[in-house]
Amino acid sequence: MRHGLSDIGMANRLPDIAKAAGDAILNVYNSPQAMQGQGVQHKADASPLTEADLSAHRVIVQQLAALGTHIPIVSEEDDASHARRVPVGAFWIIDPLDGTKEFIARNGQFTVNIALVRDGVPMFGVVYAPVLDEMFWNVPEEGAWLRRAGVTQRLRAATQASRVGQPVRVLASRSHMNPETEAFIRSLGAHEVVQAGSSLKFCRIAEGAADCYPRLGPTCEWDTAAAQAVLEAAGGHVHSLDGVRLGYGKSDVLNPPFVASAWPLRLKGDAA
Repeated sequence: MRHGLSDIGMANRLPDIAKAAGDAILNVYNSPQAMQGQGVQHKADASPLTEADLSAHRVIVQQLAALGTHIPIVSEEDDASHARRVPVGAFWIIDPLDGTKEFIARNGQFTVNIALVRDGVPMFGVVYAPVLDEMFWNVPEEGAWLRRAGVTQRLRAATQASRVGQPVRVLASRSHMNPETEAFIRSLGAHEVVQAGSSLKFCRIAEGAADCYPRLGPTCEWDTAAAQAVLEAAGGHVHSLDGVRLGYGKSDVLNPPFVASAWPLRLKGDAA
């Protein structure tokens, strides 16, 4: 037990925190201003920012702090917090609204992401899609779950044996397809493309609805940590193209290109 709460105790609190943040997002999403496409700002890197991002950030930070763990909190929406990412030790890492472009497009494919990282490893996390009412989370040493429309089920990624003779179900980003990704998908042979937004791509693999998600463009640690924890607890894998498990607290907040998959895939650097 650390800081008065066990990992299991903290993990079990995350769905309620994510739900509260999701409610804050929906309050903005369903407002007349948002429905008319107004209220969008842009950060220095030109990425979009809405009041929903900021409202969810405030809710999550307040409720994580209320746990009394004194674990540092890193949020996409708090630049000063980014220095709290450390390769050794623990920190919360959150993306209050992953998929702001999806939010603006009003397609429901956006999520709340919260994870605990310890010594570079995402130990547990929650991914919540408020419009879809889908909650994905994992609990250390217990597994991963999905609660959809009030019904809870255990998550298990597909196995390679169960997919023999069938096309690989590949998740392609709605907003970030590039020539490198297209080439990777072609290298898989027979495949079918499944569309999903934000960190839901990891979750579709965790629930057995897809097989792999190549991301060869830039992402940040807060984009992936929670979903990686859920997918790995469901039996899946997240590796760089060199076959190294995706880690956190790096010197650069940007992730290398990676592939999330239900079973280990042959990647660059693997023996032929």
